Amino acid sequence: MSRTRRPWLLPVSLAVALLLGLLPLPQMLQPFRPYWLALVLAYWLLEDHERVGLGFAFALGLIADIVFGALLGEQALRLCVMTFILQRFRPQLRFFPLPQQSLAIGGLLLNDLIISAAMHAMLGEPVRSWLWWWTPLIGAVLWPPLFVALDTLRLGRKA
Repeated sequence: MSRTRRPWLLPVSLAVALLLGLLPLPQMLQPFRPYWLALVLAYWLLEDHERVGLGFAFALGLIADIVFGALLGEQALRLCVMTFILQRFRPQLRFFPLPQQSLAIGGLLLNDLIISAAMHAMLGEPVRSWLWWWTPLIGAVLWPPLFVALDTLRLGRKA
């Protein structure tokens, strides 16, 4: 089976994820915004781990901190923790069926939210509302269509 290399897909998909994170939403929907950057990075960690690693996740997190105007290093830490866990369990996760992968990704996003909440609590920043705790579930629901879309683009299959 010959695969078409698309070297542009990794940077473009991450740029789109950054833009989706910047997309203005009504105040009422803000707590339900999925962590697009983590979802796209998780895909690349599972499917093309030679190009993406801890250093890449750290640099991407710093770029995201600058783009989103967040505390410098917050997203870098969050993405590095997620990357480390995904790299450790990649052989198992890669061969899970999509619904099971979705649950694992939801767990990773919940872990990410806990890290974020702990950092905000340690720094004395305001506590987010309980609605933010829905985002891991939303990310888990979005994982299968995102995975299929990126896989289709990466492998060059017709939809």
